[in-house]
Amino acid sequence: MGQYYLPIVLLVLLEILRLAQSHPFLFNSDKGQRRPQVEWKSPEDNWTAEAAPRSIYPLLQNQFNQHQLPPVARYEIIEGDEDEQHLRRMHEARENATARTLFYYNKEESHLPPLLTKTIKYFNLQQVAFELETSVMSQVSCTACKAGAGLLQHYIRTGKSKEEIIKMIYQYCVNLKIQSARVCEGVSQLFGVEVIYVLKRITIGPDEICSFIIGDACGDIYNPYHEWEVEFPPVSKPEPVELGLPKEAAPVFKVLHLSDTHFDPYYAEGSNADCNEPLCCRLTNGRPTSPNGAAGKWGDYRKCDTPQRTVEHMLNHIADTHSDIDFIIWTGDLPPHDVWNQTKEENLKVLQETVKQMTEKFPGIPIFPALGNHESAPVNSFPPPYVQQVDSSIAWLYDELDVQWRRWLPASVSHTVRRGAFYSVLVRPGYRIISLNMNYCNNKNWWLLLNSTDPATELQWFIYELQSAEFANEKVHVIGHIPPGHSDCLKVWSRNYYKIISRYESTITAQFFGHTHFDEFEVFYDPHDLGRATSIAYIGPSVTPYNDLNPGYRIYYIDGDHDETTRLVVDHESWIMNLKEANLYDYPIWYKLYSTRAAYGMKGLRPADWNQLINNMTDSKEMFDLYYKHYWKNSPVKPECDYECRKRILCDAKSGRSHDRKYFCEDVEAKIDESNKGWKDWLFSSISSSISYAIHGITSIFWRKR
Repeated sequence: MGQYYLPIVLLVLLEILRLAQSHPFLFNSDKGQRRPQVEWKSPEDNWTAEAAPRSIYPLLQNQFNQHQLPPVARYEIIEGDEDEQHLRRMHEARENATARTLFYYNKEESHLPPLLTKTIKYFNLQQVAFELETSVMSQVSCTACKAGAGLLQHYIRTGKSKEEIIKMIYQYCVNLKIQSARVCEGVSQLFGVEVIYVLKRITIGPDEICSFIIGDACGDIYNPYHEWEVEFPPVSKPEPVELGLPKEAAPVFKVLHLSDTHFDPYYAEGSNADCNEPLCCRLTNGRPTSPNGAAGKWGDYRKCDTPQRTVEHMLNHIADTHSDIDFIIWTGDLPPHDVWNQTKEENLKVLQETVKQMTEKFPGIPIFPALGNHESAPVNSFPPPYVQQVDSSIAWLYDELDVQWRRWLPASVSHTVRRGAFYSVLVRPGYRIISLNMNYCNNKNWWLLLNSTDPATELQWFIYELQSAEFANEKVHVIGHIPPGHSDCLKVWSRNYYKIISRYESTITAQFFGHTHFDEFEVFYDPHDLGRATSIAYIGPSVTPYNDLNPGYRIYYIDGDHDETTRLVVDHESWIMNLKEANLYDYPIWYKLYSTRAAYGMKGLRPADWNQLINNMTDSKEMFDLYYKHYWKNSPVKPECDYECRKRILCDAKSGRSHDRKYFCEDVEAKIDESNKGWKDWLFSSISSSISYAIHGITSIFWRKR
């Protein structure tokens, strides 16, 4: 989740635009000095998937671990009255917080400078900032995006230099007190150079740019520069066979899933946790204004990342409690959220230290990593292979990934890791893991505006690997960072990915992602029959509490080595640490929050079973409330969820294809709207009946008195 710099840039650009509209003479000094647009063409890339070596020898030796599956009896966590009172106090403290600046801006009582207050009201920038932070976009963000992109393109066309534009962004950011001077400087320097470079070389306008970045909330505008289709081999799709339940008492693999660690080496206990910057809980944030504003020892629910001691404690706990894990999937996002202050050297150091830590804690256990969007500097910046300039190429990161990941992966992956940070590994005979670089679907990756056509030829390589696996009768698990159905994933990329999953539904038996920090899932369907679920993507919880969350991780039990294996996930558990109690008693306790089959009464974890769970949660608010508690990792500061929130979360679960909610979610939304309408009708009817009864009673008394 690395879009936190965008509100700052947009706020500045929108205020400049407002001034430009009201005082045009301020911006016409270089009239007639237009610079020609840079003529840019995507360089040829002759790389082919067939040129990459394949992993053909099983990486994991059969360890004959005897794992016991979680019990399937239903259970619930009971919380005492004292705990409930404490949670209410936490909610009140959060509601009374005053240092959230633009993200919790109070329209009624603004203490911001009058010019900025006026600007916020004019453009509804509080809503823009919130939507950009949460990736839940609307027309408000679309309007802001078009204004900002249009203004930048105007400055480029009228001949303003890169230095002039960056300086202007910085000055307005500081003078309007949108953020601290250091955040303004970092954002303008880190992101301004890249954005200006890209905008100079594209020919599309603000409408196309913002439809590309934001998606369906900004209109489905046809853009011939970003419409493409992958090619499938001329091999007929095998007839889908209805999946049976995995065989009872069969051997299983026990697998750890870690995601979104966001380890902060500069976290400081007692520092200001309620600052006005994108990341708090550091000495540079100053002292807290009150005792409640101090950062906790083990982490904080506010905008703070994971302390080193918490990561250490978690890994020690896992090594002791789950000493029998067979392998680990690790789905990225290692650096903290100080996106304005990152360097390549700093991010590489976090990568190296974290890999060293994982190697020491889990010696001899294979680890299969995937790349997050925060590993690059600046965040979300992943130029395709044809960008080879020294100051822009991503080779500095991919080359180091190859060095670090080779501790666990075979030499055959080096070719594709150095090209695009993706790879394929045979884990056991008949069982393969494919790790994708989901940053090539990231719509915050500005490089894709130059050419989004299958960056690094990753999806075409993916098809080649899947077709080879189908020929070899292998089952495949896919791992990555950004879920393909998330709004951060480009619509055209996600659409092609969805076709691939549909074509190879008999080969792909599970997918694993991170990025959202929540505990959730996405179901994939037959494009021609939305009643038939074809695949399931598990979205693992974050280790970081950023923000309002408990730290967590997942354990999967996967159908193991036997003649009738399905390689399906048989069950999974989510484990968390109660951060409130850890800070209160200085004694962290990691515990199992729930196991899936027991919590939801599921027979199995096949795609059809997950689809049925969505139906059950649509019909039963009680079932949804249980899922919502798990979704937030039992956080004591989770917000209330009204029926619009319920629709959004259930729609997320049905949407394995991004920016296409109308296609997937009409039935769920209609059911929830109907149930909500019924509740309103019942309430209105009850009130009307009560009023009628009261009037009737009063009338009767009046007539009796007469």
